[in-house]
Amino acid sequence: MADDTTPSPRCGLIAVVGAPNAGKSTLVNALVGQKVAIVSPKAQTTRTRLMGIAIEGETQLLLVDTPGIFDPKRRLDRAMVSAAWEGATGADALALVVDAKGGLPEKVTAIADRLAPRSEPKILVLNKVDLADKPRLLTHAQRLNERVGFDETFFVSATTGDGIAELKAALAARMPEGPWHFPEDQVSDASERMLAAEVTREQLYLQLHAELPYASAVDTEKYAERPDGSVEIHQQILVARDTQRAIVLGKGGARIREVGARARAELSRIMGVPVHLYLHVKVKPGWDEDRSVYRDIGLDWVD
Repeated sequence: MADDTTPSPRCGLIAVVGAPNAGKSTLVNALVGQKVAIVSPKAQTTRTRLMGIAIEGETQLLLVDTPGIFDPKRRLDRAMVSAAWEGATGADALALVVDAKGGLPEKVTAIADRLAPRSEPKILVLNKVDLADKPRLLTHAQRLNERVGFDETFFVSATTGDGIAELKAALAARMPEGPWHFPEDQVSDASERMLAAEVTREQLYLQLHAELPYASAVDTEKYAERPDGSVEIHQQILVARDTQRAIVLGKGGARIREVGARARAELSRIMGVPVHLYLHVKVKPGWDEDRSVYRDIGLDWVD
């Protein structure tokens, strides 16, 4: 005889939106319970829509980590902002992530105003509360709720984990009944090729900082499993100028070797198998105006 008390499965899509550097990717990683999105101190690290898949009881949460929303000036900027808003299409809930240690600049209030008329449940997530001035937190929450009228507000630190369990439970409670869309052990919708490119790009950002501001892209040209179970990956790092190529290579090739070593170690840890990673740097002036590059890195071409 069936047990009528067994909870029905739930599955829903949550769009995680916000300004650059609000901590969206760190939050998605915290909710999933492991790293699925790259993180660096640089704003606008996330370029494409990437889904993290989290489990809470009988609920599967599909967390769309979107690029930061900002005032676009270049085609690449416009493509990233377009990807962010498209990631919110068809969501069962919208989570606005705000850097609680900062103020409420126009870029944040503009996003809030655009969310206000939408009918989906809206969740305000004030992140980085471990670094924030506590009296300002309630002020930020009040001002944003006056603009939008959020269904719920949470104060969290994606880095320390404070408030994450409560947020995850609240998101799960809002998801509709329905079958899970992915296997229980799958944590992301990113392909192995895309994951490999993202990990290398993360190392470029972490190691080069302001020396190479958004002037690069990583394309995984070859991804193959060897007979011994290890993985062979060949990647091309695109830069716009010879001076940028020299920065990536470093003196005597030291920088590119360090980028490769750290990316290789990270990929081996994530994949659970040895990884053979081969990097080369190509100067391609105007790569950010090349349709094929946008396709390879997972962005739509935006006029």
